[in-house]
Amino acid sequence: MLFKLGTFAGAGVAAPFVGLVLAERVVPLANTESLLDRLHLQLRSPDSLLSLLDAWEANFQALAIVCETFPRELAHGAIPIDELHARAPIDPPRQIFCTIANYRSHIIETILDAGESPGTVEKTIEERLRGAPYACFKLPSTVIGPTDPLELPRHAQRVDWELELGVVIGRKARRVSRTEAMSYVAGYVMVNDITARDQVRRSDVPAMGTDWLQSKNAPGFLPLGPYFVPAAFLPDPYPLRLTLSVNDRPMQDGLVSDMLFDIAAQIEYISQHAQLLPGDVICTGTPAGCGTHYKRYLQPGDVMHASIPGLGAQHTPCIGAS
Repeated sequence: MLFKLGTFAGAGVAAPFVGLVLAERVVPLANTESLLDRLHLQLRSPDSLLSLLDAWEANFQALAIVCETFPRELAHGAIPIDELHARAPIDPPRQIFCTIANYRSHIIETILDAGESPGTVEKTIEERLRGAPYACFKLPSTVIGPTDPLELPRHAQRVDWELELGVVIGRKARRVSRTEAMSYVAGYVMVNDITARDQVRRSDVPAMGTDWLQSKNAPGFLPLGPYFVPAAFLPDPYPLRLTLSVNDRPMQDGLVSDMLFDIAAQIEYISQHAQLLPGDVICTGTPAGCGTHYKRYLQPGDVMHASIPGLGAQHTPCIGAS
């Protein structure tokens, strides 16, 4: 039986809890304990999705077996999903990496918007493909849930959206080859890599290049979720479509297959330079249609709607700084 995982609050439960998402209902993991006992199985560290990922292979197998064996028993104690508040499923991740300028459509749009000739496009893409992915860090404190409000910082005037597929790591990875990389993927989440475009470059130190600390790391700059989908249930993520609208105006619409550097290449590159850990999230790049193209940035009162089939939907209202 296919299942997703999420972190939820509400329905009379005092604290947030991890739940199995089965269709439109949620089974708190605590409700699976007796069923696991009957199968002589147990979950390792089931208190949060992050702790589940520390022993993901064993935990996934246990959950898969209990879902296949006891579908009726699980349904009996399930909570309708609309009675719950979905939080970020991994709250927070251990480490967050963002791959920059990784979609053909985004690169093409950026080049043409800058007034460059169409002939520049293929040359630029060919040069990028001869290189390596370009990655930066994002802090765990940027994470908010899929319907939480995004507070726009006072100091940023051009806050932009970037809908992306998030890859969740399931075991330690260091110097991983491209051919082995996908075996380190536990699953997938939806992320919106919010970026303050006017903070990317600093006039006081122009020779230092980009400043991702001040442009990508304000609180709330990573709406995440609502669901974590195990990789076993999504063996080919590349046909997935990413769509985002602002106030019901379509902005982004692209396929994951438009990546320049695929997921395996990103894991190979990042693991050469850093230690990947269970519960890390890699934000894999965004398609065309960001605010830079429309010359339209987020303002208080805006609402972003984002979706990826199978991974759920986000509804993010924007508010002014308090």
